[in-house]
Amino acid sequence: MLKTNQLVKVFRTDEIETTALNKVDLEVQKGEFVAVMGPSGCGKSTLLNIIGLLDNPTSGELFFDGTEVSKFKERQRTELRKANVGFVFQSFNLIDELTVFENVELPLLYLKVSSSERKKKVEEVLDRMKIAHRRKHFPQQLSGGQQQRVAIARAVVANPKLILADEPTGNLDSANGEEVMKLLSELNKEGTTIVMVTHSPSDAEYSHRIVQLFDGHIVTENIKKIL
Repeated sequence: MLKTNQLVKVFRTDEIETTALNKVDLEVQKGEFVAVMGPSGCGKSTLLNIIGLLDNPTSGELFFDGTEVSKFKERQRTELRKANVGFVFQSFNLIDELTVFENVELPLLYLKVSSSERKKKVEEVLDRMKIAHRRKHFPQQLSGGQQQRVAIARAVVANPKLILADEPTGNLDSANGEEVMKLLSELNKEGTTIVMVTHSPSDAEYSHRIVQLFDGHIVTENIKKIL
């Protein structure tokens, strides 16, 4: 599903040049659950932003579902991302002014799904995430664990091929964090490809493979279980 070839990302200012990714070669197969680990500043989130089509690399190639997309313009990336990628963030990134239902509905609005179909899909995913009883509440009325359930519901409501999770349990206590990881694991077992950035060894245990980044390089890859 994903393949990078000699991927480089350089950030430049007037005074300094920083290489965040340095000739990264990575493949992620359809249905795989990959954890990306490494110290702060090693390039984990930069890699996630590029494979999630939020940014282009400075050089190298990125293949998404067999199509080379590294030179795509922003509009092309946006269209591909809307239809194929769901995001789960440490900070939840919910919109405070929208209810739970409206937050989860947003990706379907962008995809111009009909009103009746949106209602059906949102209600189904809220039931699945065990958060339907909070459908009319606003994010600030929810606990951290509930907010992350809503964020996962929003990420999966359009049935994306790929979920990208950036420290999905970082703002949660251990019990809620474990629940979130179980949800992601269930989604993966049903066929969704997941790439997760994490500092947590226990979260990484849910993955099939752990990729270690250091100073913009992949230094090790450990296959944990056979798909």
